[in-house]
Amino acid sequence: MKNSILFLFLITLMGCKSINQEIVPTERLIYDHIIFYDGYGKTVDEPVPAGVIRINNSNYIKKLTEEDLNAISDKLNLQVTLHARCDNYDRLGHVAIAFVKKDKAYAKENVVLTQEIARYITPFMNKNKLPDSVDYLFEINNVAKLLNNKTLRAKYDFWLQFNLFGVPYAAQKEVPGCEGRGDIYGGSIKLISSTKKYQNNNQKFVKLYSQEKLNNYKATDVEGETIKIKDFTLDKNIKHAKLYVISSNHGANRGGEEYKRREHILYFDTQELVRYTPGGESCEPYRALNTQGNGIYGRKPKSDESWASWNNWCPGNKIPIRIYDLGDLKAGSHQFKIDVPEAEFRDQKGYIPLTVYIQGEA
Repeated sequence: MKNSILFLFLITLMGCKSINQEIVPTERLIYDHIIFYDGYGKTVDEPVPAGVIRINNSNYIKKLTEEDLNAISDKLNLQVTLHARCDNYDRLGHVAIAFVKKDKAYAKENVVLTQEIARYITPFMNKNKLPDSVDYLFEINNVAKLLNNKTLRAKYDFWLQFNLFGVPYAAQKEVPGCEGRGDIYGGSIKLISSTKKYQNNNQKFVKLYSQEKLNNYKATDVEGETIKIKDFTLDKNIKHAKLYVISSNHGANRGGEEYKRREHILYFDTQELVRYTPGGESCEPYRALNTQGNGIYGRKPKSDESWASWNNWCPGNKIPIRIYDLGDLKAGSHQFKIDVPEAEFRDQKGYIPLTVYIQGEA
């Protein structure tokens, strides 16, 4: 399956023409079976591979080397692979890029910004059944333009953060071989690209939100409503600016936001930009990954209409990265706003982790 993913990526890269022998496919294995542990537990002191820093049981970070960066063209896929251990419920995971001052250690005072670039949901997975791993593939061509830009690379080191929060408590009782264990998943990350040469214009990156909580009872900019507003100032013009948005609804209580499809409305500079409603797709393609019995899938297949009526995401699938054209932006003051007017957050539970950033040519 992994080889087929690489082949399809290369076909896209080459435009289905005869392969130029000077263009070589590249794969960089950044994380190899790194082990995540109980998210509520005390941080373990198990050894980690060279170059990897354990922030806590749910978070690791590793600096991308010059070899990693030099293997990236203007086309880049991020492949996350999870290997089942002792968490048999659906959990939320993230991948982020940290901009760190050049040649400085990874420490709070040296981190300029950290930005989520990919999000995924684990399946209900029993480690004793097959399949016992799951792949998530993200196209992140815009991130490639950051990582191999000479101006940015002269100023920053780039570190790749790998996150998965989970707990082993149910699996300790329900999954043979998990009694007393605290390891929840193994995780691997590959960067898949090629040696293709191209002209990389200087990039402008503007962070607005990264996994910031949004709801209507605690994490809102307008009391009682599900609204976030970000005023910001551009110091320079940005050409061909694009808005990148990652959002997913969570709250598994009865009537919670995980089970209600809500329209999201985005505004830019006070003008409505777009409306979208997450979910609405069938989760049947991911049934085979959900090897632990659960109340989401049940025992029998559901129709497309049944899935579309309520689901926001599928266990075992990635959360989409939504991209919207902003055109050319002038230096000066701007505003982003998101509104989810029908969200209820029953019993004051649940939230929407919100990630938004702008990228274009400087």
